[in-house]
Amino acid sequence: MSTATFRTAVVRTPSGPDSIEIIDVPVVEPGPGEVRVRIAAAAVNPVDLGVARGLFHSMGLIDQPERTGLGWDFAGTVVATGTGVDLTVGTRVAGLVDSFDRDFGTYAEQLVVPAAGLAVVPDVLDLITASTVPLNGLAAVQIVDLLGDASTVGNRLLVTGAAGAVGGYVVSLAQDRGWQVTGLARAEDEEFVRGLGAEFTTHAHPGWDAVADAAALQEQGLALVRDGGAFVGVQPSAKPATERGITVDVVVARPDGARLGDLLARTAAGELPARVHAVVPLGQVADAHRAMAKGGVRGRYVLQP
Repeated sequence: MSTATFRTAVVRTPSGPDSIEIIDVPVVEPGPGEVRVRIAAAAVNPVDLGVARGLFHSMGLIDQPERTGLGWDFAGTVVATGTGVDLTVGTRVAGLVDSFDRDFGTYAEQLVVPAAGLAVVPDVLDLITASTVPLNGLAAVQIVDLLGDASTVGNRLLVTGAAGAVGGYVVSLAQDRGWQVTGLARAEDEEFVRGLGAEFTTHAHPGWDAVADAAALQEQGLALVRDGGAFVGVQPSAKPATERGITVDVVVARPDGARLGDLLARTAAGELPARVHAVVPLGQVADAHRAMAKGGVRGRYVLQP
């Protein structure tokens, strides 16, 4: 009897888009607390480009002897459940797979994941849009958690890369915590950023109470924070050194089913931005990586198995 298989995208010797392979791997049944999801959509994120070109291998964050899986977030339908799971077959879900060092990813036809990290997708939200929420949305939520509630004596927050996927969420979510938000972005993004309820600038001067550095400006972003302020970065492998009494944190996006459920509900209600640039077949993943690497794309490329 032949073994059931599914397609997934991997790199063996990472060297950019041309090194991405689509291979067949055996279907695995979910264990206790797990579900198997038929993936309908998987978003392409900048971190995926770094994995494919070997950036994180060279930093020692990935040590896979055979292959490395690609993709972090996804949306799809539950097709099998393990014991101790409340989700039923047929439920539409979205989720996030974390950690760099793994031989599987969301660029695939199927995926086995812990049910606790999943969120049910609202009926009015399509799965393609839902797939763009988990990684960027949860990163933004966790950035805002690190910033905390705005102080009554200093509530001026600058969000760099405010028109990007993470930055756009931070701009929206930080206002809920009392921050007076200004978005730093290119001139052509002014309407989008102001549409989120923020002030806008194309050039920021130092003196901000806090900076959420979604653009990964790093030390340049840190220099914009006043003495004793707060800085939250997005590159866990390159946390800037603390200086001038500034609190320096860095976000590491983690699965969180409850928080993701709230993000999906707010996206469905139109309260949070969700932008899909293009839907691309899984077999054209290398083309999607090449297109994204050129920059200037505000929405996500989404892969469809």
